[in-house]
Amino acid sequence: MAERGRPRGFDADAALDRAVDVFWRQGYEGASLSDLTDAMGINRTSMYAAFGNKEELFRRAVARYAFAEMAYARDALTQPTGYAVIEAFLRANADALTRSDRPPGCLSVQGGLAEGGDNGHIAKFLADSRLTGEQALADRLARAVEDGDLPAGTDPLVLARYVMVVSEGNAVHAAAGAGREALHATVDMALRAVPSPDGHRTA
Repeated sequence: MAERGRPRGFDADAALDRAVDVFWRQGYEGASLSDLTDAMGINRTSMYAAFGNKEELFRRAVARYAFAEMAYARDALTQPTGYAVIEAFLRANADALTRSDRPPGCLSVQGGLAEGGDNGHIAKFLADSRLTGEQALADRLARAVEDGDLPAGTDPLVLARYVMVVSEGNAVHAAAGAGREALHATVDMALRAVPSPDGHRTA
């Protein structure tokens, strides 16, 4: 027997995907419960039963977004050199931020930009999520220093933070209407700051 309030044939994953889209377009504060339940095709009782409250739904939406939409970030970490890791990540990121079948920008950046009445819980959650990705990148770049394809003395955490600042800045500009070509031009400039094994900046 179907759970009370849940429509027959309810697909939790599909409903969560639609919630991702609402949060992505409107941010956490901008997305009302009515916006979410209308998009998900369920009533509030079903939403609470399947996903918990709005904050819990948002956390699950961000996790699904990270798994599905950020796969390119995990793939970039498998590149053979530190420079290749950075380039693959920033290029794929610029493409992802400007996909025609997705909202422009990035859920993890836009989701918590507006201040709300949650005492900063959502902003901190998103910041922590981004720091997790930054740390994974820093760990990979530390290995690149050990392997000699980044110069000795390179601070992998500072370099990873620099890469993430470029990525997050591009996300803000994409949400404001910047196109793919403009974002890749920014990536071109950013890559010139990546040090080469001989200690010189990459051309």
